[in-house]
Amino acid sequence: MDFYIVVGIGIAANSIAVLGTFMLTGMNGLFSLGQAAFMGLGAYISAILVVNVGLPFAVAILISMLICSALAFLVGLASLRIRQDFFALVTFGFGQAVIAFFQEYVSVTGGALGFSNIPNLTTPTLAFVSLAVGIFLVWGFRRSHFLRDSLAIRSNELAAKVAGINVFKHKMIVFIIAAALTAYAGSLMAFHTRYVEPKMYGWITTVTWIIIVFFGGRDSLTGTMVGSILLLMAPELLRFTTAYRIILYCAIILIIINVRPKGLFGTWELSIKPLLRLFKRKKQEVS
Repeated sequence: MDFYIVVGIGIAANSIAVLGTFMLTGMNGLFSLGQAAFMGLGAYISAILVVNVGLPFAVAILISMLICSALAFLVGLASLRIRQDFFALVTFGFGQAVIAFFQEYVSVTGGALGFSNIPNLTTPTLAFVSLAVGIFLVWGFRRSHFLRDSLAIRSNELAAKVAGINVFKHKMIVFIIAAALTAYAGSLMAFHTRYVEPKMYGWITTVTWIIIVFFGGRDSLTGTMVGSILLLMAPELLRFTTAYRIILYCAIILIIINVRPKGLFGTWELSIKPLLRLFKRKKQEVS
């Protein structure tokens, strides 16, 4: 497979996980420091079900998403009623517990050596279409009253409650959707890389997604997706710098954050309406 297609599939899959973080952190102000654990669970569960159990690819992915959604519900019950900083700590603990499980349950997960021999079932079409569907799903939420409730909760939870918003229910829905999206992304990556190991899903991965959201603009879905492509592609573009790659990567992020505090795109969103108006104007001029 062409190198750029391979990289593109990886970026598309990870961008789906970034969409989940955008819903959590960008739209609702929730900082989950264990979000990458859902990616790991999605990857391990779907891979084990296909390789060891023999289930079809699609069925394995669906089961992994359902399990991660159920776990998100349980974690949410224990953390979404408390202050947001405690939510971050609870999710961090959850993420570390999942990593420990992957490392210790050697007979099933392969332990620190990882789980291999996964078939390559993630095609470019599946990856890019999945990302398009994910973007459309999040865009739909932003076009509805869901965004208004999200911004109200992000700004002031107490005021949102007074306004009649069921804050706990809203945050629970967001957390479950984000977990399902991230699990799906993990499944796509597992069947793309054909290998998974615990260290892929640590808190650093979660923090990277949060950085991407703020880099592109937490109030802009367009900015988040552009930021995702740029920052996920950066390690490959900076490969020639070898040891200095990480330093350059961090420097780029710090410059953007200082020059554009609201992110690269701020609140701007891509819209096809100006293009449609231009097309109609040209059509009228021709006629």
